[in-house]
Amino acid sequence: MVKLLRHLKEYTKESIIGPLFKLLEASFELAIPLVMAGIIDVGIKNRDYPYIYKMAALMIFLGLLGLACSLTAQYFAAKAAAGFGTNLRKHLFSHINKLSFQAVDQAGTSTLITRMTNDINQVQSGVNLVLRLFLRSPFIVAGAAVMAYTIHKRISLLFLLVILILSLVIYGIIAITIPLYKKVQSRLDRVLLSARENLSGTRVIRALNRQEDEIKQFRESSDGLMKVQLLTGRISGLLNPVTFMLINAAIIAVIWFGGIEVNLGVLTQGEVVALINYMSQILLALLALANLIIAFTRALASGARIQEVFEMPSSVQELQGKEESLPAVEADDIPVVEFRDVSFAYATAQGNALSNISFTIKRGETIGIIGGTGSGKTTLIHLIPRFYVATKGTVLVNGQDVQRYPLKQLSSIFGFVQQHAVLFRGAVRDNMKLGKKDATDNEILHALEVSQARDFVDKMLEGLDTLIEQGGKNLSGGQKQRLTIARAVVRQSDILVLDDSSSALDYATDARLQKALRGRLAGTTVLIVTQRVANIRNADRIMVLEDGQMVGFDTHSRLMATCEVYKEICTSQGADKEGTGI
Repeated sequence: MVKLLRHLKEYTKESIIGPLFKLLEASFELAIPLVMAGIIDVGIKNRDYPYIYKMAALMIFLGLLGLACSLTAQYFAAKAAAGFGTNLRKHLFSHINKLSFQAVDQAGTSTLITRMTNDINQVQSGVNLVLRLFLRSPFIVAGAAVMAYTIHKRISLLFLLVILILSLVIYGIIAITIPLYKKVQSRLDRVLLSARENLSGTRVIRALNRQEDEIKQFRESSDGLMKVQLLTGRISGLLNPVTFMLINAAIIAVIWFGGIEVNLGVLTQGEVVALINYMSQILLALLALANLIIAFTRALASGARIQEVFEMPSSVQELQGKEESLPAVEADDIPVVEFRDVSFAYATAQGNALSNISFTIKRGETIGIIGGTGSGKTTLIHLIPRFYVATKGTVLVNGQDVQRYPLKQLSSIFGFVQQHAVLFRGAVRDNMKLGKKDATDNEILHALEVSQARDFVDKMLEGLDTLIEQGGKNLSGGQKQRLTIARAVVRQSDILVLDDSSSALDYATDARLQKALRGRLAGTTVLIVTQRVANIRNADRIMVLEDGQMVGFDTHSRLMATCEVYKEICTSQGADKEGTGI
């Protein structure tokens, strides 16, 4: 939590002014019981009405000053807390965007969303309360005890006893509830994960008639969250009644012993009233402190979870002090992509996803990558633009280790189409410009022609201005895939990577797409990951993967003669004869 306070640095002034004005308010509040004692002991006792009016006016004046100080403190505290929350949210979002795929996979999307929203809100509320109360409440408690001491030394010992007992109670409750609040946030992660999976997979759930099972599972997650919240609430709820009980018992004791002292002539009636007021002030201050502690405990638990994300190392990082781009390499004799004895293992996996892969790809080649499910095709191409970092060996692009590239420069080399077609809410034109900000309409239309998307875009009522709904829900699977391919083509990158990005296309459209890629992207190195032999049989070379091993890398005809795995794939698809294919 302390490390997160660096995001409050921009609001240092507000963070100082808020508590200071709260101290001023507390000072005026501590003076009021003495004024009341004067009214009783002097004004009422002597029937001195002018003195009563004067003291009453003074009390009103002190109250108005306290109100003004309180409003000022509230304003600056709220401004600092809101600014802190905004800065924290921005920096956390920026950090998450810099994490590698592996780090995001390990943390989980639902967990990151919870920490971006609920956890930051908890920390922001905690900062707001701390700025307003962390000086005021202890100052009131200590000030009231000191003022009581100036009035009567022995009775002030009662104040110290009550403060000591309440401090022990508060400490005990904090020690119990901090782990529970962490558990609450963890259970909230599970609920959000369940909700997210159900909402994103609602069509599958209904198709399989699994609604009742999913409802039961969600109810169990929700009930688990409720039980932990109730337990935490019950323990935290002990603070207020215990505080009231102890303070009210102390007030009774003050009245009892104060009355005895009045009869003995040691104390005046006004001083007893002042002692009772100071005890009441301690009550209110400790109640506020109890609420502060509850909020602060939640903030501590949430702050620790947020800090965990900040401390999550990204395997994809810029080299320290490396900001300048590497010089462009145009030489044809230098491989555009090269793997040197590369192996890779996911953090949660026991074995390697790829093992000892070595190959080179020349500039302008079209490379097909094929293999069974889980053979490592997607993992391999994710290592090239440094989405993941190889656990062994070296990946080179244009003769340079990908680790040496600034991320921005490395990204500019690639046009990448993922397996899952992702479109964002906005016009077709806006989605295309995600690939290239300054793309002209002619460039966009050319990319749409290459991806075989021009026909259906032209038929839309508003053409390039047609609104795409979130996730492309108003488009078919094939249309989404073609638009994502167009978005990658419009970048005009040196290397175009298609990760099984035409699986939803019919064979005729897919054939036209492959022909357009070969004919209109001359000079571009194209890597095509696919399950269809027909898509890559005309590629310059084809890489065959099996269980993370490269078992073949050659032309279609040679692989048919030398690679049993490739031959089996072709036979299973009816593409084992030259010139045939599904």
